[in-house]
Amino acid sequence: MFRDEVEILVQAGKGGDGLVSFHREKYVPKGGPDGGDGGDGGDVILRACEDLNSLLSLGRHPRYQAVDGQPGGPSNKGGSDGADLELEVPAGTQVFDVERGNLLADLTQVGERLVLARGGGGGRGNARFATATKQTPRHAEPGRPGERRRVRLELKLFAEVGLVGLPNAGKSTLLSRVSRATPKIADYPFTTLSPQVGIAPLGEFDSLVIADLPGLIEGASEGHGLGHRFLKHVERCQVLAHLVDVSSGDGAQAAEAFRVIETELEEYSAELARRPRLVLATKVESPEAEAAALALESACNRPVLRISSHTGRGVTEFLVAARALVQRPTRG
Repeated sequence: MFRDEVEILVQAGKGGDGLVSFHREKYVPKGGPDGGDGGDGGDVILRACEDLNSLLSLGRHPRYQAVDGQPGGPSNKGGSDGADLELEVPAGTQVFDVERGNLLADLTQVGERLVLARGGGGGRGNARFATATKQTPRHAEPGRPGERRRVRLELKLFAEVGLVGLPNAGKSTLLSRVSRATPKIADYPFTTLSPQVGIAPLGEFDSLVIADLPGLIEGASEGHGLGHRFLKHVERCQVLAHLVDVSSGDGAQAAEAFRVIETELEEYSAELARRPRLVLATKVESPEAEAAALALESACNRPVLRISSHTGRGVTEFLVAARALVQRPTRG
């Protein structure tokens, strides 16, 4: 299963209490204070990992707590620090403070770490309070509580190429054709309810990371259908491949399908609308489909690649064109 949003409560460890103790030893009748300091509480830390692509495992538990520090001991022995709790998340995870609503971090790089909650400091033992005028202090500090925070985690998938289009445009079939990904494929809308990612090989030493993203509908930028849960994943893609089903042979229908998706991208984000893209006429397996692809090309006033995931037509050409756009320098 895929999960791209979770809300959790994190609690850092409490610091250990300082100890009140006095040195006791035979023939040392006036031993001084020797209470040790408490250990620090453990932190709660997020770390971005390469081998994760969902927040599912983290969402199974609503609360996470690091280990408390241990109290100080006699003979000036400090208590041990509490162990940090490190939670693994996929690269591309955004972290929001639920109470304040602000973005705390965007963990885009593998290995990036964020301290969500810091452990409380250990209290000082009574040995720390001895002075020339007060040689037998009988008090120590308690450990300080660790930070507590409720956070919302949102995952935005990374992919070089994102497949967009209306439901049933052929995105899942194309991904299964060019990679080893196994998205659900069926002849009805909204087959893909969560993003799927595959790696398409190009020759012996090159590849493309391609995401099959859930189908858009009109009004998605306003939250209709899968709405923003879909569009946020598109933001991470370097290149968009806009798939339009022309199998019906109706050029006007294909042009309208193209218009709907382009409008939703523009209304969601002007920057996203400027993202490099390819237009693919899919399921081109008949003269009628070929005619509809030609009509689509005229309507959108840009080149349209003809592909058929079933026969393999145009698939290699699509991968080569996509790789060229990915490698093209971005203009500032």
